[in-house]
Amino acid sequence: MLPEYCQMALKEWAVTVRALANGTQILLLRKGGIHETDKDFRVIHPEFLLYPTYEHQKEDLLKDNHQADLRQVLEEPRQEDQIKFTHFAKVEETIQVSEQDKVDYLGPHHIWTNEYAVARMRWNPMQPLSILLLRVYHLENPVDVPYLPEYGGCTSWVDIFERVALGQLKPVLTDEEFGRQVDAIKGCLGEPVATT
Repeated sequence: MLPEYCQMALKEWAVTVRALANGTQILLLRKGGIHETDKDFRVIHPEFLLYPTYEHQKEDLLKDNHQADLRQVLEEPRQEDQIKFTHFAKVEETIQVSEQDKVDYLGPHHIWTNEYAVARMRWNPMQPLSILLLRVYHLENPVDVPYLPEYGGCTSWVDIFERVALGQLKPVLTDEEFGRQVDAIKGCLGEPVATT
């Protein structure tokens, strides 16, 4: 059962939110934000709004065929004092990976360069990389909320002060397409896949 409201948001590059929103990818790679309490990322909220951020995005961290997406994201008009929420996500599965070759196998399933994925793997090397498989939904209507200083900083999770109405949520991908992408990702990682 999907919720009607949400106050928890996960920060992610705006260009990545765009890829999740159009079904180009269903995964996130996370190890933690610079200012996380213990510098370790945890899925403390399995359902959340996708909070697009604009810091640290660089063309050279994206595959060539997705660099234009970043330019479009940066050219879109936006209000600095507002956060626009357009998508909601549920973590369907989290896979922990500690081997670099497995991260390499994920290359076809995301918009980032292999160098970016390697850097995520090597940051805080004692911790495994979390691969979040997300089911993403369109909000019935985009919702703007005022930006507050409390939302700033390099943290992953943000507790939005006001409840955001989700309306009638609509999945970005069909069940079949989502399942196909999940199986492809899990297959390349050597994880068990669904049987039909």
